[in-house]
Amino acid sequence: MNKIRFRMLTAVLFSTMMLLASCGNARNTENQDQDLQAPARQQVEEKDQMVMITTEMGEITLMLYNETPGHRDNFLKLVEEGYYNDLLFHRVIKSFMIQGGDPNSRDAEPGQPLGNGGPGYTVPAEIVPELFHKKGALAAARLGDQMNPQRASSGSQFYIVQGKVWTPEELDMMEQQRGHAFTPEQRQAYTTIGGTPHLDGGYTVFGEVVKGLEVLDKIASVQTAPGDRPVEDVIMKIQAVK
Repeated sequence: MNKIRFRMLTAVLFSTMMLLASCGNARNTENQDQDLQAPARQQVEEKDQMVMITTEMGEITLMLYNETPGHRDNFLKLVEEGYYNDLLFHRVIKSFMIQGGDPNSRDAEPGQPLGNGGPGYTVPAEIVPELFHKKGALAAARLGDQMNPQRASSGSQFYIVQGKVWTPEELDMMEQQRGHAFTPEQRQAYTTIGGTPHLDGGYTVFGEVVKGLEVLDKIASVQTAPGDRPVEDVIMKIQAVK
């Protein structure tokens, strides 16, 4: 990789990380609520907990990981309470992620700043190396490391990764920058379906999309206003799948 390409990759990674940090820092200051991360398991087992997000653009079915029980149980609790119903995907960045779960987004006025709301508590981090940020990963938003060195997650805000497909050379460069090697499973995912590999190890990934990646792509492609809020509201309802 030549020097120009190296500088371009570094700039892209830095700007993307700053965008993600803004999801948790600039917006989730209330109740110390926070930003994001994602998965790796592909086989659905009978014991797995499933939820469905319904929007006007279609449905997304998610499997919640048993490897992250604190996040799984908290998410299910909020779903069963109807906490997420009529909330917005309030922050959407194409080729990166879609974020929701701010209770202040319910019936929010156009142009109203969003991203600071939460249930009033955080969830201790459950960062599992085997669960990573491939496309479709479900992760918890959080405040940045400076304000949140323990990387505790927001009590309600989450994001779903869209990301992009990476070349082996780009992954090699990230390994050099991070001093950490990607596993064969990560490389396979990031060079085929894509994801956001630079977020691995920083956020709790607690589930993944098992059906509806095309709906994720539709939502990620909507027109957004300054601040990354969709111009036309994308309203969600979430229910447990028995």
